[in-house]
Amino acid sequence: MGLIDIELFTTLDLVGQSPGSPEEDPLGFGFGGWQAPLVDDVAGAQISAAYEGTDALLLGRRTYEIFAGSWGVWDEGAQGFQGELTRRYNRVPKYVASRTLTRLGWAGSHLLGEDVPDAVRRVRDEVDGEVRVWGSARLVRTLAAHGLVDEYRLAHYPVVLGTGKRLFSDGFPPSALHLTRSRALSSGVVVSWYQPLRGAAVGP
Repeated sequence: MGLIDIELFTTLDLVGQSPGSPEEDPLGFGFGGWQAPLVDDVAGAQISAAYEGTDALLLGRRTYEIFAGSWGVWDEGAQGFQGELTRRYNRVPKYVASRTLTRLGWAGSHLLGEDVPDAVRRVRDEVDGEVRVWGSARLVRTLAAHGLVDEYRLAHYPVVLGTGKRLFSDGFPPSALHLTRSRALSSGVVVSWYQPLRGAAVGP
């Protein structure tokens, strides 16, 4: 059975919008690319490990389009990290939650359909390994509401923006989490691994 792992780069105020470049999700947001100045060799190795330990991708529409327009078209023969990840992502199955897309052009991509929680349960049963969710905040909220998250891996960057899309925004399902480990990197980035506590009461 697969494990559904949420992978997210966030600021200290938990903004996860457009970390890599201004083009990722620019609508109403002027800080795209905030992550780049803090990606040193150690942080880069951590990111590479997260990308490489992926047996399937589970993505919302916007994140899927970003990935399909990069990993889906880049040269598999490129040297280093880019080539390695392009080859991997072209070969692993990709599952997409979308109400608007009817066709997926990236090889190995599958629409989840109307009942996303039920489809994700089937994916978790069928995939042997790590099912990686990148970004996709709306999808993450749905997964959390149905008890379908096995782990959150959050890389907290020492930046406060005060605006932007947040992972744990208003309306996110109340959740009790257990910190299983953390690692502080030389850049000031702190990577934390959390597992949901099933059935734990939250609040008074």
